[in-house]
Amino acid sequence: MAESRGVRPGPEPADRVAIGITFGNSNSSIAYTVDDKAEVIANEDGDRQIPTVLSYVDGDEYYGHQAKAFLVRNPTNTIAYFRDFLGKEFKAIDPTHCHAAAHPQDSAGAVSFSVKDKSNEGEASPVSVSDASTRYLCRLVNSASEYLGKKVTSAVITVPTDFNNKQREALIKAANDADVEVLQLISDPVAAVLAYDARPEALVEDKIVVVADLGGTRSDVAVVASRGGMYTILATVHDYEFAGVHLDGALMDHFAKEFIKKHSTDPRSNPKSLAKLRQEAESAKKALSLGTNAQFSVESLADGYDFSSTINRIRYEMIGRKIFEGFNRLVEGAVKKAELDILDVDEVIMCGGTSHTPRVASNFRAIFPQSTPILAPATSTTAINPSELQARGAALQASLIQEYEASDIEQSTHPAVTTVNHISNAIGVVAVGPDGEDVFKPVMQAETAVPARRIVHLACPKEGGDFLIKVVEGGTHIKVTKPEPKAKESSANGKDDDSDFDDSEEEEEEKREKVWKIGKQLAEAAVKGVKKGGKVEVTINVAGDLAVTITAREVGGKGGVRGNLAAP
Repeated sequence: MAESRGVRPGPEPADRVAIGITFGNSNSSIAYTVDDKAEVIANEDGDRQIPTVLSYVDGDEYYGHQAKAFLVRNPTNTIAYFRDFLGKEFKAIDPTHCHAAAHPQDSAGAVSFSVKDKSNEGEASPVSVSDASTRYLCRLVNSASEYLGKKVTSAVITVPTDFNNKQREALIKAANDADVEVLQLISDPVAAVLAYDARPEALVEDKIVVVADLGGTRSDVAVVASRGGMYTILATVHDYEFAGVHLDGALMDHFAKEFIKKHSTDPRSNPKSLAKLRQEAESAKKALSLGTNAQFSVESLADGYDFSSTINRIRYEMIGRKIFEGFNRLVEGAVKKAELDILDVDEVIMCGGTSHTPRVASNFRAIFPQSTPILAPATSTTAINPSELQARGAALQASLIQEYEASDIEQSTHPAVTTVNHISNAIGVVAVGPDGEDVFKPVMQAETAVPARRIVHLACPKEGGDFLIKVVEGGTHIKVTKPEPKAKESSANGKDDDSDFDDSEEEEEEKREKVWKIGKQLAEAAVKGVKKGGKVEVTINVAGDLAVTITAREVGGKGGVRGNLAAP
């Protein structure tokens, strides 16, 4: 997994003040690490989730929630949802979400916006998407500097996994123009996993994690293999059809129909009324994530009519059902794309603003086994705020690398270094267990980046003696056990009893479980003369070229056996 960083000469490591930035298409966040704990920084308005919006009124620049409020009365001078246009040609963008703001324009093949950003000029001037990004990042960094009381010099910035090299370079340039050294660009899902794994109570263990990043304008799902603290992205899915704005749209349509019944006019036909409708629908959606009812109230919504209504969570979940089902399909599609089964997933992490919606989390709960943690506010008391996860992860990464020289960071994150070999199949051992049966124990999971070293202790038969170990490749498959059909009982008159219907209702569902399947044998080793009740330690070491070294010895004993397998 290749990561990128800026090449602009930065400050000396000792002089750096580094933060983490999540530069989102809908909202952004900034975070700073204090005593190994990442904290999200509020801007001067007290907002921790800062809308990615810029607005210009009489030459004054507004950003965040202040700028977002101008989408109602100053839309043509308000730039919104522009992050995804960075580094793209005009013909390659989808301007759908900008219809209520300044429209993107073709400027020699690149994307720009025409806004009146200066007070002494009556005419609009072009602002490129790169300039807009620089201005916005500058505001974020200034907010962080004011909060910390010292100038921020450097940052780790999170990016979607589908950002190509041109987009990454454009983001680095925009940050450099904002006088910020980019220490590293890290992928959004990796930042989210890092935020959880960096907690003091977290155990660093091999696991498969699904990261569902459900944002305002897009949804991204990634399947991440965590192996010994190293992360590998196995599959990604990106979608603009199921996101927070579509839930807003469902609420807008619901309340617009109510307004039409009362006043026979459609508030969606007028741009200003539509903007008011959209803003209040988003507020109602957020309220329904916290409570079971929400108030919807807009002054002079259309034709001078005020409008007020209420909606409960059950009704909201009904009108948004198709979008909720879409989120399910995205997650299931990502797992399938990674050629895994739902049972292979050890953890689901939800991030992005839409992850606050309880129905999304409870739907995911129904997809995965009960033993799989769904880390979201609605399903876990230990879940971190989904809107802050990525910024926290970025801040933690910034604190880890800020003391290194720029050249060292560049070298360690170079694609030639980070795109490393991985073992394709799990490696494990088959030994005769304490009760005489063969036992397969996975030692190194599939997708583990190499070089890697793993150790396992095996219990020997109670009487001790010689202990034979086979080192094999292993894979998993899903075993499906169908319930036996229940025999129908007939009543005395030859007709089926009513109880037959009840039995069919209570029939057990088919049972699915993940089981190991033993593959190719790699080596065989025998440890002789093991003491009664003793244990044998097996160490498997896979080199960077995939050569394997295996050692086996009695725990606490002397000597042992060692074997080497040449690289394939």
